[in-house]
Amino acid sequence: MQQIRALQLAAWLADASRVKPLLLDVREAWEIEMCRLPGSQHIPMHLVPLRCDELNPDQEIVVICHHGARSLQVAMFLEGKGYTAVHNLAGGVEAWATEVNPTMRHY
Repeated sequence: MQQIRALQLAAWLADASRVKPLLLDVREAWEIEMCRLPGSQHIPMHLVPLRCDELNPDQEIVVICHHGARSLQVAMFLEGKGYTAVHNLAGGVEAWATEVNPTMRHY
């Protein structure tokens, strides 16, 4: 499992020569209603063990939460299940809102 910073993820998503990762947002529904990264897939953290078979274990996955703690736990869980290309968004959507998209809502 690798850590990825918000600016690194933004560059990756903007690079047309790279395959886009799956953005897995593990926050709760009320958090998603406030703000989210475009194109992200929402599976709340508590449902990941039940729904991880919906994810491709060979696809690049960036796990996202509010500050990066829940997503770190989910990333480690997925890695333990054999997912080979998992990244944690360090600082979460808060870092994204601060460093990449200042119009995104903070909470």
